[in-house]
Amino acid sequence: MPAARESLLDAAAAALSARPWPDVRMVDVAAAAGVSRQTLYNEFGGKAGLGRALVRREADRYLEGVDRVLSTPVRAPERLAAVAEWTVRAARAHPLVRALLTGSWGPGLPAAGRREPGPGELARTVRDRAAAALTPGEGPQRCELAVRLALSYVIAPGEEPGPGELIGLLSAPIRTAGAR
Repeated sequence: MPAARESLLDAAAAALSARPWPDVRMVDVAAAAGVSRQTLYNEFGGKAGLGRALVRREADRYLEGVDRVLSTPVRAPERLAAVAEWTVRAARAHPLVRALLTGSWGPGLPAAGRREPGPGELARTVRDRAAAALTPGEGPQRCELAVRLALSYVIAPGEEPGPGELIGLLSAPIRTAGAR
């Protein structure tokens, strides 16, 4: 059933890109996936279950992208800048990723369930994965900075700095509270 599950999630994602979640019909999702409506209900239990699975898949795909970026063999500042860029691109391209990162769930999106990470948990997960991927001593503070920098561009889009500027920001010495 994994192939049917993925086909159904792909069909649901395509439907969501074309119309708001309340207008997505289960019969249309099943038809687009080439399965019966009963198969859809057997797999997800209903529309809420399908929505939760779709949100979970987007969270997993986003984190897989973070891991992919972190596995590149470049210096820490470049990897962290790439994580920030990936985060902004993923949030702009995928409304569910943006909602997961910001906690802003519009009425046109399926609701997140209790098992999906909230914005703080997702940001901590990215920070912790980045810290684990870097050489000891490169610091979780720099990872935190990369995550927060990316989230600032997701929440308040503007003219983005180029990769060189991000690398410069992430390479600069970090001052802690009270340091001068």
